[in-house]
Amino acid sequence: MQVMVANRAGFCFGVRRAIKMAFTAARRCPPPIYSLGPLIHNPQVVRRLGEEGVGVVEDLDEVKGGTVIFRSHGVTLEEMNLAQKRGLKVVDATCPFVKKAQKYASSLSKKGYLVVIVGDKGHPEVQGILSYIKGEGLVAGSAQELESLSGVKKLAVIAQTTQFYKDFQEVVSQALLVAQEVRAFNTICDATYIRQQESVKLAQEVECMIVIGGYNSANTTRLATLCRQVQPNTHHVETEQELDRRWFAGVQKVGITAGASTPDWLLVKVKEEVEKI
Repeated sequence: MQVMVANRAGFCFGVRRAIKMAFTAARRCPPPIYSLGPLIHNPQVVRRLGEEGVGVVEDLDEVKGGTVIFRSHGVTLEEMNLAQKRGLKVVDATCPFVKKAQKYASSLSKKGYLVVIVGDKGHPEVQGILSYIKGEGLVAGSAQELESLSGVKKLAVIAQTTQFYKDFQEVVSQALLVAQEVRAFNTICDATYIRQQESVKLAQEVECMIVIGGYNSANTTRLATLCRQVQPNTHHVETEQELDRRWFAGVQKVGITAGASTPDWLLVKVKEEVEKI
């Protein structure tokens, strides 16, 4: 059985940067050290950070002192200001691509645009971007959510960094039908887009596709969805222990890819286990 791994699989630049900053803080900063929400959407990495002394809190009210790490998905503007007001040492590990989306949200809304974020309303990255909008903002998961709009003079479209490019295009097309003036900024991370393209191409060439990453990882879930559209025998797993021999019955070629928050060591373990099978 041939095992093929996507060229771009695993940690992206933003996640790798956040992990490095967190482990450096664990070594250099006196305790207590917390991340506001999971640093990345991968339970295994979060567990390892915990072993190094980095706890996870969901609210700044739980932090009475010490160091707080802002996760790669970013935090809300209110949380950023509150941490500074309380005199906490802040390690801002927000992905630069997310920062870019936050800046667009702020500047465009100040210029009078209704800012539409193409993304998942409940995702922490989207909640963070939304908080930078001055005035009215809208989160749209699909183009249909803009159909009820009418008479909008100025509308701007940006995207959650891990969104499908196709969804972004469709929302922009719909925006042109409901607004007099439209500005669109593609804030989808290049690494996300490239991973999606490579993974789909690989899924077309194999008889079984394995997608590795946290079940709470939006970009990994999207990878699995895209791969499943071209190869129904696609399976999303977090660790090698979840592999099922039945998936590989009669299979000659297996493809493996991983989300942007999946560490290399997990990718290696899954690949080794598939090779044993």
